[in-house]
Amino acid sequence: MSRAWALCTCALLALASFSHPASSQESSHPYVISKNVNLVVVPVVVSNKSGRFVSGLDASNFRIYENGRQQQITLFRAEDVPVTAGLLVDHSASMAAWRPQVIAGARAFVQVSNPQDREFVANFTDSIALGLPPNVPFTNDVDMLERALSSGPRGGRTALYDAIAVALRHLRADNHEKRVLILISDGGDDASKGDLHEVLRMAQAANVIIYAVGLFDELSSDQNPGVLRKLSKETGGKAYFPSSPSEVVDVCKSIAADIRHQYTLGYEPPNDGPSGFRKISVTVTAPGHGKLSVRSRTAYFAGSKTPS
Repeated sequence: MSRAWALCTCALLALASFSHPASSQESSHPYVISKNVNLVVVPVVVSNKSGRFVSGLDASNFRIYENGRQQQITLFRAEDVPVTAGLLVDHSASMAAWRPQVIAGARAFVQVSNPQDREFVANFTDSIALGLPPNVPFTNDVDMLERALSSGPRGGRTALYDAIAVALRHLRADNHEKRVLILISDGGDDASKGDLHEVLRMAQAANVIIYAVGLFDELSSDQNPGVLRKLSKETGGKAYFPSSPSEVVDVCKSIAADIRHQYTLGYEPPNDGPSGFRKISVTVTAPGHGKLSVRSRTAYFAGSKTPS
């Protein structure tokens, strides 16, 4: 199991702090970074023109930029590491017809994920409820997660943004270095106190990747696929829009595969940069692999105050 990466003191939620392990610990804790330094950590997915994952690259193949300025890559990892994943499921009236497929897809996601992953469930309508028992914040027990998906509120209006905020706060309670949120919804919101801008800032500040699965009822007028695309794109995730119930399981398996085929890059942030959100971009060049595309988060938060 991965050793915890401690969050930096209140300065940066998007920065991770790593402690130096004794030599006797290095083989048993392969995910510990070897020196005490603040890093901006950027998970990256590389694919070829056919959409297949590209493995076997090293740090020399990548360039990373902050606000347009190239940064020195001081962390590079290519192995599959454990992740904490939140399954955030819309149970409002417009989603009722998809419920059996959602449960089957979530089960498939857990079954093909890293065995050391930890998951939780949050169900929402115009109210939000964590699905696991109060004394079990995270689990990789498939049956327990399936029961969690079957519990909680049903029908009514949709507080999408408030539910995302609850899930992001819960994700921050775990210490895995990688955190993702799988949002299953039609993107509509007619009941939240918060808004899209606020939850997007929260996700970027907490270094959470959002994957969205858009499920739509043709009779509903409240769906918003654009919200799902924006949340995914700006956090380094991906949005999926299955056209039939039979595709939901395959989509969930695809998300698990995407998470397990990520490179992890890190760099020391420049001290002379502005506070607030700083833009990140990553490029990749690998002769012999043809034209490649790269996907990563687009920003992180730097400053004395972090969105909560």
